[in-house]
Amino acid sequence: MAEFSKRLSKCYAQTDEPSECRGYADDYLECLHHTNEIARAKAIRAEFVRKAEQQAHEGRKAADILADGVIVGVGLIQREQAGAHAK
Repeated sequence: MAEFSKRLSKCYAQTDEPSECRGYADDYLECLHHTNEIARAKAIRAEFVRKAEQQAHEGRKAADILADGVIVGVGLIQREQAGAHAK
């Protein structure tokens, strides 16, 4: 952090236009508050959750197909009839 502070102070001391030091100021503020890092972490987490939900949904589809069995999935045996015969 001290390095960013030194660069920013040096820039302000050597320039007549404070706007020329905007990059150093942005780096210093990022070092203090980690706003970009936090935003990046939130985006990564959101994408991870989205993909996990998608994979879980696809997994449920596959599990439903496997639970139905191949014959039931083709429609040769109706689920309700298969359940009634099992009782």
